[in-house]
Order: sequence, then C-alpha cells, then structure tokens
Amino acid sequence: MSKALPNIYLVRHGETAWSLSGQHTGKTDIPLTAHGEAEAAGLRTRLAEIDPVQVLCSPLQRARRTCELAGWSGNMQIDADLSEWDYGDYDGRTTPEIKQGRPDWSLFRDGCPDGETVEAIGLRADRLIARLHALNGDVLLFGHGHMFRVLAARWLALSAQGGAYFKLAPASVSILSFEHTMAEPVIALWNDNRPE
Repeated sequence: MSKALPNIYLVRHGETAWSLSGQHTGKTDIPLTAHGEAEAAGLRTRLAEIDPVQVLCSPLQRARRTCELAGWSGNMQIDADLSEWDYGDYDGRTTPEIKQGRPDWSLFRDGCPDGETVEAIGLRADRLIARLHALNGDVLLFGHGHMFRVLAARWLALSAQGGAYFKLAPASVSILSFEHTMAEPVIALWNDNRPE
C-alpha cells in the first residue's frame, strides 16, 4: 500500500473589523471581532482529525488567535513568511478608496507603494512551498487571505498575479495537495467556510 500524499491545510483567520469593512489589513495588528472569535472556535471540530507534522502560523494576532481558538496553539510555530501582504501606504484603505486616486490599480498587478511588490510576496510563497515539500507530511497553516491566494497560485506554478483568481473568506479552510505524485500539485479544497 502506497503512502498517502501530504495535504497542506490553509486556515484563514476569522473576521476582523477591517475584513468586515473591506480595509486592507497587512501589518496593522488588529484583533478578531467577537464573531471572528466564534468563527475560529468553530474550526476546532473541523480540524480535529488532522494529524500534521507541523503547525505554522503568521506572527499577527488575528492568525495566532484563530490558531489558539481552533485548538492548535500548543503545536504552533510562528513563520514570518505567512504574514499578510505588506500593503504599505494602502494599509487600512479599501479598494474603492485607493481607486479614487488610481482608477486602474490592481493589487495583484501593481502591489502597494512603500509596501510589498507582487514579485516579493511571490518569492515569500516560493520559500514557504520549498519548506512544505521538505516536511513530507500534512501541514496546518494559519494565515491571511491575500498571502494564501498567492500561495495557491504559486503551488500550481502560476505567477503570483494568478492569486487574483482565488477568493478566500474569513475562517475558511482550503487544501493544497497532489494528484498522483508530488510532481502534480492540485487544489483539493478551496474556500470552505461552511458553519459547523
């Protein structure tokens, strides 16, 4: 019997005031809302059957708190590569606000002034993927929407700009995996935010 191929579980943090309002939340370290805490706690049952070789988490409190409420803080290792996109001057602003001054702006094409370029976040995703492949087992990641969207694109060998095509809700679970061999990356589950 052949060994099962590993799954990489992506768990986006629960709701924050800014995810609710549509404000870009990069380095601004804001907490979960009460609803976000309930969403995170609701992940506990869904993630209980996973037996990861490693649990990695963004250093930002919204991801750490989600990890804790989901029942995995005892195994958590902080990984800076899981931090959200650095939005620089656009941190705290909504896309409509940004487009008032830059009507043709696209995060996944243009990046952010005094923040992270698309290429930089793509390189961060590539570093993470290289480490994930070396772990040779299931891994549980707690992080952020835009970073996970870029990670999914790079997992499939798409450009980092390809992350624009993957929508991701708060407190959602997604799975990056493989088809027949580790040379055939696939998305096994995407943006599953069904309530328990």
